Amino acid sequence: MPRQSPAVPPFRVHKATGQAYVTLEGRRVYLGRHDAADALERYTRTIEEWKANGRQSLDKPPDITVVELTERYWLSVVQPRYPKRTATGKPVGEAWHYLAAVTPLNALYGTTPATDFGPLKLKAVRARYVERGLSRRYTNRHVERIKRLFRWAVAEELVPSAVRDALLALEGLRCGETTAPEPEPVRPVPDSTVEATIAACTPTLAVMIRLQMLTGMRPGELCILRTGDLDTSGTVWTYTPERHKTAHRGRTRVVYLGPRAQAILTPFLRTDLQAAVFSPAASEAERNERRHAERVTPAGQGNEPGTNRKQHPRKQPGDCYTTDTYRQAIEYACDRAWPIPDDLSGEERTQWRRDHRWHPNQIRHSFATHVRREHGLEAAQVLLGHAYADVTQVYAESDAARAVAVAAKIG
Repeated sequence: MPRQSPAVPPFRVHKATGQAYVTLEGRRVYLGRHDAADALERYTRTIEEWKANGRQSLDKPPDITVVELTERYWLSVVQPRYPKRTATGKPVGEAWHYLAAVTPLNALYGTTPATDFGPLKLKAVRARYVERGLSRRYTNRHVERIKRLFRWAVAEELVPSAVRDALLALEGLRCGETTAPEPEPVRPVPDSTVEATIAACTPTLAVMIRLQMLTGMRPGELCILRTGDLDTSGTVWTYTPERHKTAHRGRTRVVYLGPRAQAILTPFLRTDLQAAVFSPAASEAERNERRHAERVTPAGQGNEPGTNRKQHPRKQPGDCYTTDTYRQAIEYACDRAWPIPDDLSGEERTQWRRDHRWHPNQIRHSFATHVRREHGLEAAQVLLGHAYADVTQVYAESDAARAVAVAAKIG
């Protein structure tokens, strides 16, 4: 039988980077952004060259391009190291930040050979970050991610070391020397503000907030708390999260729960040791019960409970909070505690929300400030799970009242 000619490889899109590509002889040939005007033209030209070469790839493959490099790093390093995903499969944490960093990189230089990528091109990518309104520190972190990408490429012998050395020569943006905005520091949230918010929360959300206030744990550690992760044998309970921020560095995180934390947590402990203690589904049921109790329409009139809900909603409450859903629940409670005045509109309404909302990380800062003031920096360092005290200093606000008292005596 005569040998059949290989089928024409189709035009494909790499979802993570938005790059178009075609697979020839097991090797991906990237064609630039899939939505670019000339993407299909590049595809057609590549296929014609492939056919003209006897439907075989070139004897000598071209140098690896930037987009190929970013994909290899994604598959080899980022995905295995940061596997956490949302319920819909969306990357979170460092994996999400990596994609945010390389998207402008691939848009500008995706088809450029990686060996030709230098400091001036990296400056152009950095300028794109600034144009998008990213803060100076976040821009510098994105640049460091790209440098880390090329360091890995050198270790894999994909690019020469001279490329990495040239990129390392580029210094980060300095305060006052760039148009990139400075991020606002995270401040502790006043206890009175937290209490006012708790009054507008469901019981489940209120306990989560109070537990974080008493332990200083990270929002992510609070959301994944399971009964099986608790050691209740001692006077002070300990909680060892299944995963945490510094786990990839080989560090162990231990959260300490005193009598007050134990008292509010005990009613929520579950017989299923592997299930999350705090459930969005349970919190939503509590919210609906409260709405029903506040109903002013007489019984027998209006909608019956549950009849005005979607039959097949796009999203259902899950069995475990995420950092995003926890933050959003607090924002909704803030909006309930401080409703927007009717006479505000447009930007004024947006500013009102901004001034009357807070986020879970501020509770951690409040905890750090209180512990440092009452028990010293070392105690705050241990309870927050920091390896170095200088990291704790970022979280713990200095005690200005103490400084004023000392200055009054010695000044």
